[in-house]
Amino acid sequence: MTALKLDGRATAAHMKEDLAERVKKLKEQGTTPGLGTVLVGMDPGSQSYVGAKIRDMEEIGIQSLHRELPESATQQEVLDVVHELNNNPECTGYIVQLPLPDHIDTDTVLEAIDPQKDADGLHPLNLGRLVASAGGEVTWPLPCTPKGCLELLRHYDIQTEGKTVLIIGRGITIGRPATLLFTRRDVNSTVIAAHTGTKNMEELIGQADIIVAAAGNPGMVTKKMVKEDVVILDVGVSRQETEEGKTRIVGDVAKDVAEVASAMSPNPGGVGPMTRVELVANVVEIAEHNAARE
Repeated sequence: MTALKLDGRATAAHMKEDLAERVKKLKEQGTTPGLGTVLVGMDPGSQSYVGAKIRDMEEIGIQSLHRELPESATQQEVLDVVHELNNNPECTGYIVQLPLPDHIDTDTVLEAIDPQKDADGLHPLNLGRLVASAGGEVTWPLPCTPKGCLELLRHYDIQTEGKTVLIIGRGITIGRPATLLFTRRDVNSTVIAAHTGTKNMEELIGQADIIVAAAGNPGMVTKKMVKEDVVILDVGVSRQETEEGKTRIVGDVAKDVAEVASAMSPNPGGVGPMTRVELVANVVEIAEHNAARE
């Protein structure tokens, strides 16, 4: 048996078609969504990621509001850009690309973002809403990667109701919010949260119907650990140097797990494209909510 490939690139392309139609409708109503990106410094990974986000916007018809600052920018200079975007009527939502330089207090910057323009869904107020809401309509932006995980499963009609979901990792961008999202009533999974302090990791891996591996530990989930027909979302990102001196991305799940899993996302090409498209989706949803209130 070979696992069904949960193709994030194909799913994201399908979502982009729908988002483009929704943006077209918003424009006909007099609203052009705008996504801001704040990039501080010259980190190659961040530059590449922001560039990809801008290309996504262009495909869908969203206005790009890019703000770039040098590595030497002060915290106040970064906050000035944040306040500018908070007050910019052309900006529907925006992100501050992480990591920020060491001399800048990341928490202070992120908390200064207007929660209603929080395209990443990671502002403390929006995370608090996710904590407080176990069901009902979601009217605030959700964290992009957990949202992308769930959308990828839904696209392939993989059921979550009553399933045991193991989340490996407790980071703020994936692990912690994924635990909250998968326990909402519309998802209705039983969630186990595991991390570096978990002593019986192999036992928990063997119990899971669905595994979201987001530890950043290359190949930690192996074929012998998982049960047959498990569904795997490989979200971990590690960079390894090849014999040719190039860098490649490696996930948390060993490749041969595909021989026993029923479905598995590739890495790269699985959840990564979904994270990017969900960022754009958040901005479109914010614009739609704003239009409905007017």
